[in-house]
Amino acid sequence: MRSDLEDAARAIEVASSVVRTAARKLANSGDLDDHQTIAYDMAHAASAVEVGRAMLDYATHGDEEASLACAFIADALADLSSRTFGREEEWGVDEGWYLPCKNFVVRYREPSFLASLAAIEGQRHLDEEFELVRATFRRFAEERVRPYADRIHRENLDVPEEIIAGLAELGGFGLSIPEQYGGFATGTAGDFLGMVVATEELSWGSLGAGGSLITRPEILARALINGGTEEQKMTWLPRLADGSIMAAVAVTEPDFGSDVANLTTQAVAYGDGWLINGVKTWCTFAARANVLMLLARTNPDKSLAHRGLSLFVVEKPVAHGTGFSFTQRPLEEGQPVSSGKMEGRAIDTIGYRGMHSYEISFDGWWVPAEALVGGERGLGKGFYYQMQGFENGRLQTAARALGVMQAAYEAAFSYATQRVVFAKPIYQYELTKVKLGRMAVLIQAIRQFAYKVATLMASGAGSLEASMVKAYACRAAEWVTREAMQIHGGMGYAEEFPVSRYFVDARVLSIFEGADETLALKVIARRLLDEASV
Repeated sequence: MRSDLEDAARAIEVASSVVRTAARKLANSGDLDDHQTIAYDMAHAASAVEVGRAMLDYATHGDEEASLACAFIADALADLSSRTFGREEEWGVDEGWYLPCKNFVVRYREPSFLASLAAIEGQRHLDEEFELVRATFRRFAEERVRPYADRIHRENLDVPEEIIAGLAELGGFGLSIPEQYGGFATGTAGDFLGMVVATEELSWGSLGAGGSLITRPEILARALINGGTEEQKMTWLPRLADGSIMAAVAVTEPDFGSDVANLTTQAVAYGDGWLINGVKTWCTFAARANVLMLLARTNPDKSLAHRGLSLFVVEKPVAHGTGFSFTQRPLEEGQPVSSGKMEGRAIDTIGYRGMHSYEISFDGWWVPAEALVGGERGLGKGFYYQMQGFENGRLQTAARALGVMQAAYEAAFSYATQRVVFAKPIYQYELTKVKLGRMAVLIQAIRQFAYKVATLMASGAGSLEASMVKAYACRAAEWVTREAMQIHGGMGYAEEFPVSRYFVDARVLSIFEGADETLALKVIARRLLDEASV
């Protein structure tokens, strides 16, 4: 197996060289937006290379791990060759660039080999401490989340308060909040890794009613830790950690989506505070939330773009269901003379139910001065504060994708061993086994890369890799859940089997926390071009 791993390492270097060549060519080709197709493919290929590097490290643990690593790397090379085929000139590579790796790819894409991996998930190789974290959150997901998950999805219900209360008791909301503010974070690599492990298991229970519950508090907490005043940290972080307040994120706007620099929602100084006017959309969990992390324009000069944005913690009453409307009355001198209004309507979605996403309009909604994150020094820095929250949110979204994929794989494996077609279980057919084998390979590869990114982020690095793991994991989740549903045949299309929920839930992953195209073009590709230009 050692020689095979050497071949795998060479294959990764060949793929890496192709990516670097494409980056250099694009860097000298003018406006990146004129070459979006190649840039997008290059970004995903670069992400696959980094996943492959993580798998090379994983492969050192044993033969099973090495088999999974070789299968992933061979598949990544085959995918890259399909992206460059017929576009060699645009990539700046020769035809047949892959030939030195061809024998390796043939060997590890052999259907019989992939079929042999169908039941080999591979060990995670976590330390005992994190195996305990995994077992604890898996038990909670199985006993407290899964019993509600299908009903929440089918009836479009709110997440039950008992799930929220149970997760608070478990300490799930305080995983990334420092100990001095009531959380469990110790400032070590374990903080990020623990979050990844817990999020995967909760998402295995349910994406909407499990894993995503700890994402929004996580994003706000990171923004406060990096940009908040000490008084703001003391006010909000302990309450986020113990679950006594829930948070939602109000950044996206109807006309701009991921184009944050052009946001129009305004916060205008008024008395001892700010008046907020504008519309936000895709504010997940906004009704139930006690506070909104809101990004608004505090400097009307549009030429400042993202440098004119500031971040606010906006308090609001708790609501339930699919809509809310609040009227704010002036309480003391210095507040608005007229009443402020906040109205929200739920946006119906095909999946990711339980939390509801809302469009919220603000009409003269007043917030006190202390709602501005960072106080006076936070003016114009809101974009940077929220991005620090979103970087971790992207890693967490990859963990959510892992949980959904793992649930889909387990469901497909179980069904395949029980469903008999043409006198034998469908698990015994090669095509079914190959699908399951590829699922197992993808899931473990992305999991190991997520662990690596967690370690990088703990050291203050890993922002690019966080975007890579998010982009790669979310696309993979669509394929895994689709094939899991296909293995179920007609019953996969029936709501009585959870696999249909996994499929529609997975579809949202490439859209939120940074749309796939935005991450690929505006973050990953641009960083690769910057590095190529040095």
